[in-house]
Amino acid sequence: MAVKSYEIDMCRGPLLGKILRFSFPLMLSSILQLLFNAADVITVGQFAGKEAMAAVGSTTSLYNLIINVFVGLATGSSVLMARFYGSKDKENCKEIVHTSVLLAIVCGIALIFIGIVISPVLLSIMGTPDDVLAHAVLYMRIIFIGMPVLMLYNFGAGILRAVGDTKRPLIYLTIAGIVNVVLNLTLVIVFDMGVAGVAIGTIVSQAISAVMILRCLMKDEGLYHLNIRELRIAKDKLSMIVKVGLPAGIQGALFSISNVILQASINTFGSTAMAGSAASQNIENFVYVSMNSLYQACISFTSQNFGAGEKKRVLRVLWLCLASVVAVGVITGGLATLFGHQLLSIYSGEADVIAYGYERLVIVCLPYFLCGMMDVACGALRGIGLSVIPTLVSLAGACGLRILWVCTIFQLDRTIFTLYMSYPVSWAVTFAAHMVCFVHYYRRWANGESMHRRHRSLSEIAH
Repeated sequence: MAVKSYEIDMCRGPLLGKILRFSFPLMLSSILQLLFNAADVITVGQFAGKEAMAAVGSTTSLYNLIINVFVGLATGSSVLMARFYGSKDKENCKEIVHTSVLLAIVCGIALIFIGIVISPVLLSIMGTPDDVLAHAVLYMRIIFIGMPVLMLYNFGAGILRAVGDTKRPLIYLTIAGIVNVVLNLTLVIVFDMGVAGVAIGTIVSQAISAVMILRCLMKDEGLYHLNIRELRIAKDKLSMIVKVGLPAGIQGALFSISNVILQASINTFGSTAMAGSAASQNIENFVYVSMNSLYQACISFTSQNFGAGEKKRVLRVLWLCLASVVAVGVITGGLATLFGHQLLSIYSGEADVIAYGYERLVIVCLPYFLCGMMDVACGALRGIGLSVIPTLVSLAGACGLRILWVCTIFQLDRTIFTLYMSYPVSWAVTFAAHMVCFVHYYRRWANGESMHRRHRSLSEIAH
C-alpha cells in the first residue's frame, strides 16, 4: 500500500529526518493550541485586570486534573491505532477509529457535568482568594460546556498522529487559532464580557477544529476512514483502549493533583504571586509543548515499530528522541528565560507580577529539558505496550516526591523558590526511574521473553 504524502513510513528508512518531520508540525499545532489559553490570559490581563488574569491562569492545573483521565484514553486510542496501522490490519484500524470517535462524544458529555459540578468545590478547597474565585468559577463552567468538541479533536488528532499525519491538524488549528484571537478581542474589548468572553472564544474555536478533524476522517478512504453511520463501540477495542489509556490518564491526573497542591501553596502568596505564576506558566507551556511533540513522536514511532517487530529501530527511536528533546528544551528554555522580562510584560504591566513571574521562569524553565527527557522515556515504555509501569513510576517519582516536598522541605523554608525547586528535582528522579524500567523490559522483549508473549496476547484479543 502506497504511503500518502501526509503520512510517514515509520518502519523503514532513516529515522531522524522522519521524527523531525513528524514533530515539527505537531510542535506548531501544540503551540497554536496553547495560544488559545495564552490569548485568554493576555486579553484579560491587559483589559480586565489582574484578578481576571489570575482566575484564568490559576485554573490550568485544576482543568488538567479533571480532563486528564479522558485525554489519556485518547492516548490509548492513538497507541493502538499506530500498532495496527504498523501491521496493516485494516479491520482493527476501522474498529479503533469508530470506537474512538463515539467514545470521545461520551467522554465529552460526561465532562460537562463533572466540570460544572465539582469546579467550584475544588477551587474553594485550593484556597482561591475571594477576589479571584467568582471569575475562576465562571471561566471553568463555560469551558466545560465545550468538552465534547475538545474530546473529538483530541481523539481525532490522535488517530491522524498514529499514521504520521501531523500536517493537517496544524492547518486546522491555525484557522481555529485566528478565530479564537478575533473572538477574544471582540468579546472582551467591545462587549466587555471579561472571563466569559475569552471562554466563549475558546470553545467556539475548538468546535471549528473538531469539525475539520471529523471531515478529514470522513473523506479518507484508507485504513482510518470514518463512516458516521457505522459509529459503535467495539467492546474488545474499548477494553484495549482502556487498558492502555486509563493508566496514562491516571498518570496525567496524578501529575495534576501534585500541581493542584503546588498551586494551592502558590495561592498563599496572594493574587500578585498567582498572576506572576500564571504568566510564567503560559510561557513555560510553549517550551513544554515544543518538547512534548517529541514525546508524541516517540510513542507513535515506537508503537508502529513494535507492531512491526522492528527491535533495533525501537531502541534507535528512543535515543534520537532523547537527543532531540534535550536540544529543543535547552534552546527554547534558555530563550524564554533570556527574554523573560519582555515576554512577561506582554501578560501584565505590573512590576510585582513580572518579578514573581521571572523568578519562576529561572527556576523552572532553564532545566525544563529534564521534563522532556522524562516524558520521552515514558513514551517509549507506552510504545512497547506497557501502561501501568510508567504510571506507577510517575506516581512515586514525580507526584509523590512533589507532595512530599511540599509537606516537608517547603514547610521548613516557606519561600516560593523552595516551592518551585520541586519541579526540576522530580523530573530528574522520574526520568532515571523510567530509563531503568525501559532497559529492563526492552531486554525481555528483545530476548523473546514475556514482552513478546504480551504482544501476541494483544493480537489475539483483537482477533
